[in-house]
Amino acid sequence: MTAAGLRAGVVFLLSTSLAACSTMTTPGVDTQRLGVGEVPVALGSSVRDNRTPMEAVLACFGDQLTASGKPNRVIAVGDVKDFTGKYSINEGNAITQGGSLMVYSALGKIGGNLTIAERFDPVIAERELGYTDRRQLGDGSIYEVNGNKVPWVPYFGGTITKSDYYIVGGITELNYNIRSGGVEASVNNIGPQARVFTQSVGVDLRIVDTRSLVVVKTVSLTKQFSGYEVGGNIFRFFGSDLFDLNVGAKGQEPLQLGIRAALEEATVRLVAAVEKLDASACMRQRIDKIPDLPADQLRGRKLVASGAAALPATPAVANTAPLIVRRGPSLNDVASNGSAPNASSVQIGFEFGSATLGGAATAVLEQISQMLAGGPVEVVLVARDTENWDPAKRDALIDQRIATLMSALANRGVAAGAVSVKWRPDRADTSIYRDGPGLQEIAKIQIRK
Repeated sequence: MTAAGLRAGVVFLLSTSLAACSTMTTPGVDTQRLGVGEVPVALGSSVRDNRTPMEAVLACFGDQLTASGKPNRVIAVGDVKDFTGKYSINEGNAITQGGSLMVYSALGKIGGNLTIAERFDPVIAERELGYTDRRQLGDGSIYEVNGNKVPWVPYFGGTITKSDYYIVGGITELNYNIRSGGVEASVNNIGPQARVFTQSVGVDLRIVDTRSLVVVKTVSLTKQFSGYEVGGNIFRFFGSDLFDLNVGAKGQEPLQLGIRAALEEATVRLVAAVEKLDASACMRQRIDKIPDLPADQLRGRKLVASGAAALPATPAVANTAPLIVRRGPSLNDVASNGSAPNASSVQIGFEFGSATLGGAATAVLEQISQMLAGGPVEVVLVARDTENWDPAKRDALIDQRIATLMSALANRGVAAGAVSVKWRPDRADTSIYRDGPGLQEIAKIQIRK
């Protein structure tokens, strides 16, 4: 084909393409004409919950807070600023300026026994308090003040709830292109290219006692983000005409979404510190994908070990099957009693905060009845090592669990006098007696025939 013919073909192709572009729509995007004479408006996806890979962690920690029975905490959020100073004249600030709002949302996702106090933008409340002080604020009702009926709302002070702690800090790092690489190959300026790159951000938060201004806990977290870019090009002269055709694609993990996830994890760690709770079990619910459900819908469900999904089960605090494991001598037998036991031993465990024996315990209880023919049987009661109750709540829960076991044994013909508590923690003992990964011993029961 001659250069003139090729030129004419390209012009025709461009003309038809432009004409088609004037009427074409992007696949998956609908349009709607909202008024007479208006051009159609593109309508994309619907609004959804803003979820992160931390949803299951937040739900789990909220359940843990509720089960702990600790007093209600009032937590406020101060300024969580962008301290990176990174700014583009074309795109503005590289880092979100809404760090405080993300921390507020994280506290809301946790829920539990947390009360969130507004301290970030109290302008409206302060104005209304000013109106009240000037006797200008009303709500349509009539009040009696000093024997007189007045249309304004009386105010005697003390209506604003004080906070126990507040969270402040900032986004302190944005490291561009900490590592990149790629490949490009071409022959006569024709060929593919590919590139990958990585950047990172860092956040530093702290939680402060409002009354004393003592910093209770600090957290410094970092997260990396990866991106890619692939493409190909044709760059050729045909006669005196230049033809340049480029195709490709690029993508990157959303930077602000990653910052939100980092701030959510930092919030969990800070609240766990002031509540004196071990959040490690909940942290294991963190996954590499964004779940289908937000934290408030995951709350109260029993989560699988990997955190990949939530089982459609009843809440984990009640009516859950216990952990049941055959075992040899306890690792703590010597420490607790001075010598290893001679009796046969089995282990029955309870889920977090639960005193219920599920259906899976039936086989073990039947096995205990058979083992009694050979002599005494020791039953070691275990629970998750994330349980760290105050002494009164811990003792009450141990009493309930022992009573549940004794009731189940009585239904199988084991007399109450044949069951004795061999060991349980003293009320003043705050130690955790670990027994295998993720477990702690809470009591030892001896059963005789």
